[in-house]
Amino acid sequence: MERSTILLEAARIIRERKEEIAKMETINNGKSIFEALVDVDISWQCVQYYAGLAGSLAGQHVQLPGGSFAYTRREPLGVCVGIGAWNYPFQIACWKSAPALACGNAMIFKPSPFTPISVVMLAEIYNEAGVPKGLFNVVQGGAATGQFLCHHPNVAKVSFTGSVSTGVKIMEMAAKGVKPVTLELGGKSPLIIFSDCILKNAVKGALMANFLTQGEVCSNGTRVFVQRNILPAFTQEVVRQTQNIKIGDPLLEDTRMGPLINRPHLEKVLSFVKQAKDQGAEVLCGGEPHVPEDPKLSDGFYMSPCVLGNCEDSMTCVKEEIFGPVMSILPFDTEEEVLERANSTRFGLAGGVFTSDIQRGHRVVAALQAGMCFINNYNISPVELPFGGYKMSGFGRENGEAAIDYYSQLKTVCVEMGDVESVF
Repeated sequence: MERSTILLEAARIIRERKEEIAKMETINNGKSIFEALVDVDISWQCVQYYAGLAGSLAGQHVQLPGGSFAYTRREPLGVCVGIGAWNYPFQIACWKSAPALACGNAMIFKPSPFTPISVVMLAEIYNEAGVPKGLFNVVQGGAATGQFLCHHPNVAKVSFTGSVSTGVKIMEMAAKGVKPVTLELGGKSPLIIFSDCILKNAVKGALMANFLTQGEVCSNGTRVFVQRNILPAFTQEVVRQTQNIKIGDPLLEDTRMGPLINRPHLEKVLSFVKQAKDQGAEVLCGGEPHVPEDPKLSDGFYMSPCVLGNCEDSMTCVKEEIFGPVMSILPFDTEEEVLERANSTRFGLAGGVFTSDIQRGHRVVAALQAGMCFINNYNISPVELPFGGYKMSGFGRENGEAAIDYYSQLKTVCVEMGDVESVF
């Protein structure tokens, strides 16, 4: 209950300083202030949620013969390491630290070197709320810092959000110390749109599945499968709305897309678009460097959001995670066919379906090999729901009650109430 009181106070301070934190997050990452404010809301809700769970952590009592019994204790792991990504710096730090602290652990958090600022604000807030000094620490640095943390003998667990390639390395390093890991890695998620959907909602869902945070979202539904008989109408409306996305200064309230994280990443995303064209895809809109009207933004890492048509499953843009504002549209005919194609990927983070047939909706998500699925919506993340992937998108869960299992360990205690029976 003491931990609960402190986490509740931290949630209150985050909520109180919402505008200040969101502005810093926008400067930190480049996402629109509109989105950053939503991220901060999700962050304080997460801390508040685990404050509520902190006092409910309990074990199990098991009655044994002859009046003997056993019980389990849910105990902290110890020092947990959180390694964050640059797309949701503050939010990811809350998603990892709140359940860790609620379970009685300490946490050392290493943010991405591209977004080092906002998690320091979180550390200050925890300090102000009454978290004991040294219980939540921020360590800045790059890959070498991460290696030191993963190899350190006193680290009990590593939770990582980022790319598959880095996740594999972290798992290898943690394995040397037999440390448990939570890996929230990349995705190439399918969004399946059936002809009986409500078209306006499907279009909105496709935009939400591709263009939040400049498309730099691991769960994005970048493979948009559209049933053939609504393909023209869907494509026309998606292109129209994509062209209307306001790109510019992310600190302005009406901006909906800011710059990408850095120049190398911008160039990488643009190269994916060029490769898609070379392989036969049609650029229906965007996919080019964008220079905003404001002269002070002329050196920003902007690009126009891109919709690709005439895509095929074998194309690089359909198989590889681009991590930018690039949507690939693929036609399909039958449910059986699209499910086989949707699952034909090494990733398994998310998936979605738009349909008016509720039986089909449940049937499709049951068949999708993905950890986070949506019916008639996409990319919403209530903190009450567990989030995590299948296959090479990782394992372990963040958020929801499920995260408690990944930041605690069970001890079983057996109590004998009679005489010991010995075989000797």
